[in-house]
Amino acid sequence: MAVREITFVEALNEALRQEMERDSSIFVIGEDVGVYEGIFGVTKGLFKKFGPDRVIDTPISEAGFIGLCVGAAIAGLRPVVELMFVDFFGVAMDQIYNQAAKLRYMTGGKAKIPLTIRTTIGGGLRAAAQHSQVLYSIFAHVPGLKVIVPSTPYDAKGLLISAIRDDNPKIFFEHKQLYGIKGPVPEEPYTIPLGKADVKREGKDVTVVAAAYMVHEALKAAEKLEKEGISVEVIDPRTLVPLDKETILASVKKTGRLVIADEDYDRCGFASWVASIVADEAFGSLKAPIKRVTTPNVPIPFSPPLEDEILPNATKIENAVKSIVK
Repeated sequence: MAVREITFVEALNEALRQEMERDSSIFVIGEDVGVYEGIFGVTKGLFKKFGPDRVIDTPISEAGFIGLCVGAAIAGLRPVVELMFVDFFGVAMDQIYNQAAKLRYMTGGKAKIPLTIRTTIGGGLRAAAQHSQVLYSIFAHVPGLKVIVPSTPYDAKGLLISAIRDDNPKIFFEHKQLYGIKGPVPEEPYTIPLGKADVKREGKDVTVVAAAYMVHEALKAAEKLEKEGISVEVIDPRTLVPLDKETILASVKKTGRLVIADEDYDRCGFASWVASIVADEAFGSLKAPIKRVTTPNVPIPFSPPLEDEILPNATKIENAVKSIVK
């Protein structure tokens, strides 16, 4: 495969274009995805190439166009919806967690729901309380939904292609701080299995499980800790549902220590779920308490110093690791 360095945004755009070229049943829909080419540029060029029948600009009516896409998926099409920010999902939750998530089960598997909903997550951009949350734990909580959280351009392209081809409803989360990062990505289409974690860095003293932007913060912490004689293994689950718990458990059994870095809120979050799995299934391997580095249960502040204070980062991960390595 021919490989070059492209951005996270370009990798997503390439995945959409290649899949739309391959399969005429795929269409893209959402606010400003067409003429405006997406507020973050992910749908750049698609309207010009595929036209208004396959790249559809919508009114500000999330409940309407999500509901439309649930029906279109049942009818045999493969909608890819862009719902700008995860913070906006509340207005379409019935269509997502009552309709999309449940209809395949309620029809005994007869109705396929090949629906992919793309959205953005994450703080650090001074976008305040209604545009900065992560919230993927809410959707991981709902049976019937697959939850996909890439952290690199390579993963973004491969996972999005896999999501589009999958016959179940998926929420595909894109952290805004990742859009500009570059990485090696093959030109040809490829898939990454949903439910397969990636070991981003091997280590022997502590396991750090991290998702989305926190993967990069964990890698920064691991690099610094290596200079102090602490070897950190960084696990990126890539998909929260299905979760590759086997890779996580194998790493914890090797290192004996676990830190989870999760930008979602602390209460009932992804970090708590991973901690409970390890406590249930690898307790005997633990040499120290499990530590979680998360966002406290407060709205995300607009104030830069306050936002920086509450969000997880490399320093907080580093301190958590040091607290359990004696």
